[in-house]
This record gives sequence, structure tokens and C-alpha cells, in this order.
Amino acid sequence: MAAQQRPLSPHLTIYSRQLTAVLSILHRATGVFIAIGAFVLMAWLMAVAGEAEDYQRFMQLAGSLPGKLLLVAMLASFVYHMLNGVRHLLWDSGWGLELPRVYKTGWTVVVLSVLAAALLLWLVFGAAP
Repeated sequence: MAAQQRPLSPHLTIYSRQLTAVLSILHRATGVFIAIGAFVLMAWLMAVAGEAEDYQRFMQLAGSLPGKLLLVAMLASFVYHMLNGVRHLLWDSGWGLELPRVYKTGWTVVVLSVLAAALLLWLVFGAAP
């Protein structure tokens, strides 16, 4: 007797990506990335408290292209995670759970995250006194 072929359940390749799902996954990913970034912060604090050579070595690493990219990614992750966290707090209070408002606040978080991260990066890397 031949095995019956069971229907396949829908999977990710069938559905179009929805903003709500993408932002939810991004929120979780940025939370994990921020936790990893805490170790970078700890390494910086240890370098500051340590010998001058330790601090200089850390600053060389942080000033390299991979170091700068890591710092940019950590800053952007923090900004997005914070703004989306505020959105989640509003949801917890019962505000903004209607689908049109969910999408509107989602796009607002995306736009504000890009603008705030760009402003902070300009202040950190571009604004010379």
C-alpha cells in the first residue's frame, strides 16, 4: 500500500512578508544584538580602568572599519529597539491595536529610527566642534 501524500502546510515562501512580522523579528534580533553589545561596553569599561595600552588597543579596534560598523549597528539597534519598545508599551496600555494604526505606528518607528540613528551618528562621527 502506497503511503498517502499529506498536504503541505503553507510556509514562508508562499506568504508575502508583512510589516508586523518583520518588525517583530527585528525587535527580537536587535534585543539579542544589544545584549551582545553589552559585552563590548564591558570591554571598553575594562580598557578604561586598565592600563593605557589596553585602552589604546581597544580604541584601535573600535576605530577600525569593522569596529566602526559594529558601533553603528549597535547604535541603530538600540534606537530601533527603544522606539519599538515604546510602541509595545502603548500596545500594553490598549492603545494602537487596530490594524491600520499598527501599520502606521510601525512605519513611524522605522522612519524615526532611521532619522534618530542618522542624527546620533552625525553627532558621534561627523559633528566637529
